[in-house]
Amino acid sequence: MAVQAVRQESKKTIDNKVLGILSSGQAEAWSAEEILGWGIKYFSPNLVLSCSFGAREGMVLFDMMHRIDPATRVFTLDTGRIPQPTYDLMDRVRDRYGTRVEVVFPRADDVEQLVSDDGLNGFYETIEKRQRCCRVRKVEPLERYLAGVDAWVSGLRREQNVTRSHVSKIEIDESHGGIVKLNPIADWTTDRVLEYIREHKVAINRLHGEGYPSVGCAPCSRAVGPDDDPRSGRWWWENSETRECGIHVDEEDQGSGI
Repeated sequence: MAVQAVRQESKKTIDNKVLGILSSGQAEAWSAEEILGWGIKYFSPNLVLSCSFGAREGMVLFDMMHRIDPATRVFTLDTGRIPQPTYDLMDRVRDRYGTRVEVVFPRADDVEQLVSDDGLNGFYETIEKRQRCCRVRKVEPLERYLAGVDAWVSGLRREQNVTRSHVSKIEIDESHGGIVKLNPIADWTTDRVLEYIREHKVAINRLHGEGYPSVGCAPCSRAVGPDDDPRSGRWWWENSETRECGIHVDEEDQGSGI
């Protein structure tokens, strides 16, 4: 069974002012707050923050966006396999910020078919099975959700992985119907992320304190050593070139998109 991601039938129409900023590259000199302020001005209420509650970057952006506009929309993907500390953080955020988090789920029929075909832990067996699991639980729900917005915000940083080294601060997301994608902290270092968290007392996933720099689905995340690549705890049984779930990779250009 092949699950087809839901793509928008038509591309979004982008305002000429937005296109001008994109083509000029001037946004690369903007701060994260300036990127977010610009995005909120042009796209709110159809601008959303993607927050996994398993990465420090998402929590930094959550806090930053709330300071600019408390009405900012936030969504997360509940794959059905995320650990309890991630759910706990979602509730802490609701209490602290008074923000309603929009939770997006995979299609039940797709998950049932996946488990029937590959078993509960088939993703450990081959890259193809792991990609399929990510496609069912993350990629399809994301594309379904983003079909209803004009722009989204992610916490991608260039130093995170070889697959993210050329990320722009503002780009057209062709794999999601041509909407605008903002990566406000693309040029931030890990130290800068941690400094922001300390300065603003940002709530983070408690698993970070147990050696998990990145927390995704429970069976696909593990603690790493202090000198290890921070992304090495995700899908650790694969090589670094394949460690993407498909959310931030163009399927048309990268084959499977995962």
